[in-house]
Amino acid sequence: MNDAKAFSNVRILDFTHYLAGPFSTFQLALQGADVIKIEPQGGDGMRLSPVSKTWSDRGLSPGWMAVNANKRSLVLDLSKPEAVEIIHKLAAEADVVCENFRPGVLERLGMGYKQLSALNPRLIYCAISGFGSTGPERGTASFDGKIQAMSGLMSLTGDPEGGPMRAGFAAADVTAGMMAAFAVATALYQRTHTGEGQFVDVSMLDSMLNFLSLPVAEYTVDGFRHTQFGNRSVSRKPTADRFRCGTGFIVLAVLTDKQFNKMLEALGRADLLADPRFADWFTRTEHAAALREIIEGAMEGGDPKVWEQRLTAADVPCATVYTLPEILEHPQVVHRGLLRETATPHGPVKLVGPAFTLAHGSGGIDRPAVLPGADTDDILAELGYPAAEVARLHQTGVV
Repeated sequence: MNDAKAFSNVRILDFTHYLAGPFSTFQLALQGADVIKIEPQGGDGMRLSPVSKTWSDRGLSPGWMAVNANKRSLVLDLSKPEAVEIIHKLAAEADVVCENFRPGVLERLGMGYKQLSALNPRLIYCAISGFGSTGPERGTASFDGKIQAMSGLMSLTGDPEGGPMRAGFAAADVTAGMMAAFAVATALYQRTHTGEGQFVDVSMLDSMLNFLSLPVAEYTVDGFRHTQFGNRSVSRKPTADRFRCGTGFIVLAVLTDKQFNKMLEALGRADLLADPRFADWFTRTEHAAALREIIEGAMEGGDPKVWEQRLTAADVPCATVYTLPEILEHPQVVHRGLLRETATPHGPVKLVGPAFTLAHGSGGIDRPAVLPGADTDDILAELGYPAAEVARLHQTGVV
């Protein structure tokens, strides 16, 4: 059985920074790609974080480590012709280039798609930007919050009384990053039967709207306009929502008649099975306020975790609202081995590994996120640069 990782023969030149791009190349690095991270002197700005001064001072902020393990670091001053020459040599042998500058930035430096693909027709060049390489917003600066606002995501999130709200994580960045990883994988597969590389154009706005395809279709097909609906599920069913439960909250995802009946039985309200107010989803929705009062009244004096266990045992989908520390210690997460212990110069840390497993050749974290330029000399040696020349490049500030 071949246990080689899926992309173990793929080399990626990674010009990305911040989050969308690094998240993308990290997904491919988890699956075995040799990702060479191109950094400026001092390293990527995301190595620093106001959240953790200790790790930032080490040049290894937690956010940086989260998406840059398994990568090698090459520090170059891209304003110097000799640095561009190094990139050209790397690109001639690489499979993929990934960048998330504004469109045209790397072209002006002599490292755009046309320049690099002329050296390597099999090269796949993935450009991630806020709005893509074409269109009236082509050159507009973009960050996660802007795309969350523009895409309509914020118009769907939060309570009507409180107004639009951002998602609790960098949803636009990681959405675009995952889309870019899939796009690169698609282009690599296509190259197996065309033999040709190509330009891959990833837009953060397009990616987010793709993930919002359900509410988009409800508007374009039926004219339905979504607004903030709090914690209720997209199904709009009154039993798929957040409910007060004793000292805390519980989220129910009761979407079928069978689940509804089991919920009433588990709540000790089997007497309501014959109540005409709750005969079907139309009447249940009509009497949603009364139904909420009944559900919350039944759980009024209990512990949310106890109710979660009781309802789950009755096959009623539900969960209390876990904190991150709680879910990371959950037996299911521990069993799946999602957190991978990774070495650093300052001791081991735990990072999130691949979100899926394969029967053979599964991905994983094999090497820690490194300091800026940790692999510069090795990479140059692989290109054939003698030690004396490498020393000169250091002295002149090229690397």
